[in-house]
Amino acid sequence: MRTDGKVFVVTGAGGGVGRELVRELLSRGSSVAGVDINEDALKETKSVTGNSDRFSIHVADITNYQRIEDLVGEVVAIHGHVDGIINNAGIIQPFITIETLDIKKIDFVMKVNFYGALYMVKAFLPELKKRKEAHILNVSSMGGFLPVPGQVAYGASKAAVMLLSEGMYVELKGSPVNMTVVFPGGINTDIAKNSGAENENMSNKDSKAMKLLLTPEEAARQMLLAMEKNKCRAYIGKDSKLMNFLFKFTPRLALHLIQKALGSNMK
Repeated sequence: MRTDGKVFVVTGAGGGVGRELVRELLSRGSSVAGVDINEDALKETKSVTGNSDRFSIHVADITNYQRIEDLVGEVVAIHGHVDGIINNAGIIQPFITIETLDIKKIDFVMKVNFYGALYMVKAFLPELKKRKEAHILNVSSMGGFLPVPGQVAYGASKAAVMLLSEGMYVELKGSPVNMTVVFPGGINTDIAKNSGAENENMSNKDSKAMKLLLTPEEAARQMLLAMEKNKCRAYIGKDSKLMNFLFKFTPRLALHLIQKALGSNMK
């Protein structure tokens, strides 16, 4: 689906990839409703977009379904309609084993990553079906298809996003709504800090490793390209593409490599 002249709702628009999705969409001639729980972060995004009149800000907790239902009317009142939603908002867990991870934290990770996407889809789908062409872009993760040590609950939530997306891809066949799920690898954002999951091992990563991470700008560009091509699945970043290949054909090697690379991050 072409993005120019369309109206998109982007969650997690207060920073990181979400902010870059907003900027990229605006640069392509789209209008954007930015959603985030942090009002100050949304205002900063508004500022860096040059206070574009095609960008509206909406403070919302995506784990509150009533708030998301109300959000639909807010967006339509401002922009007239909705052509697409991008479920980008997400958090990771502390880098600890599932055995030691607090059950409340597990519940919160699942609510933000899975139920947040589900609530957005459920609430906005009737509006999307009114359009001649519409799109849902859900952001899963490399951790959604590959087990990552210290991120088991996070991975389970992103695997749920994957299955939600692919199930709906089938259910929406014949409708005007297309579905894409993307699997980003490492992206250089503040997700660990914002999720309260940063630790010393992570903060001391060497510069060579950091250079392998995608920039938020490039991640956003690749995500929108996948949407424009109406892809069902898209793997974003060299690490995601490589690990997808390895996990399909040599799962034991893939698990060994991910354990070696990230196992030391666990507390």
